[in-house]
Order: sequence, then C-alpha cells, then structure tokens
Amino acid sequence: MQNSSILKNELIFQYAAGTTSLAKSLMASTYLFLNSNESKLYNQFENYCGMEFENISPIKLEKLKMEDCIKEGKKKEENLKFQNKNPLKNFISSYSELKWKNIFGGFYEYSFTLSTNENAKLIKMDAGAKVPLHSHNGKEYILVLEGSFSDEYGTYTKGNLQINDSKIKHTPIACNQNGCICLTITEKELVFYGPFAPILNMITLIKSLFSSNK
Repeated sequence: MQNSSILKNELIFQYAAGTTSLAKSLMASTYLFLNSNESKLYNQFENYCGMEFENISPIKLEKLKMEDCIKEGKKKEENLKFQNKNPLKNFISSYSELKWKNIFGGFYEYSFTLSTNENAKLIKMDAGAKVPLHSHNGKEYILVLEGSFSDEYGTYTKGNLQINDSKIKHTPIACNQNGCICLTITEKELVFYGPFAPILNMITLIKSLFSSNK
C-alpha cells in the first residue's frame, strides 16, 4: 500500500534499533525533527529495543578498549540527535547557497557526502515542474523540506514523508506557488513510462553505470 504508516514505522524502528544505513538514519532523524508526534513513537521503539538488549546474553569482549566505546558513543550521539537541531544542518547550511545541478527544466539535484561510502541527495523543483510518470525498482523515500508537491495519491507538504515501492507509478508535480525541496533516497534506479521512456531509461542506465564505477 502506497505511503503506508507501516513503511514509516519500519524506518523509525530500524533507526531506533541502530540498523539503518547512514543515509536512512539522516532521513529518519530529519523526519522526526520535523514531526514531534512521530518522535514520541521513536522513543517508544528505542525503549523497547533497550529492554530487549537487556535480555541478550553477555558476549566476552576481545581487543576492545574502553576508550573506543566512549569515542563511538559520542560520535553516535552527535550524528543522530534530532530533538534540538535539524540533522541536515550538519551537512548543509543554506539551500540558497548550494550548487544545484540542473537535470531538466525546473528540476535540480544536489548530492552531498555523508561518509566515504555514502552520499545523500536533495532535489529542488520549480513551481509547476513535473517529473514524468515512473516507478521504482526498489523503495523510494521522499521527505518534503520546503514547499509541497502532489501526485496521483495526494499532496505532500513540509514534514511529509512519502515511501514508494515497485508497485507504485506516479507523476510528481511541484506546487504552483513556491515549488519544493526534498530529501530523497532511491534504493535502485527509476523506470520511466510514456513516449519518452526509452530515452529517459537509457539516460538513467548510463548514469547508474558511471556512478557504480566511481
């Protein structure tokens, strides 16, 4: 089911359990920062994970120093804290100062590095800009940071998180007033439909080949 609460809860639970990738941790923590009600759910999941952790049999530590645990604990707290500060501010100071890459008319992307192995991506759509009809080979996560957009399933405003799977086809259109800026994760490449689909899918394939060789 498109954009179901089950997929959102799954993301929040995995984040509370510490099993998400860095990109999905950023997605989850930013979503929780923008939605105080959802942060209550995160606290419930975190408490549950803590209680389950107490039931795990101790494992004898080898080649681990106390100093390593302290350093890792501080690093995790800095990276994942969302209550008082937007986690994106650790990487981006101002949307207006970014060097956006123009992909096609009214649609821009900005990729930034999270670690040596992971990047994150912002997209910006001018007012009325439209993404051609497409689906996703894997899940797609779209968190609205500014403005709004709509598709066949509804309208999404600041703080809304849309999660799509391979069963979903949609045509996102930015609102006619201010457009939108979103944080996105695509697990696999998009699949386009319509008269220009062969060209768009070929471009997508070429991009994926270049990115995989980096």
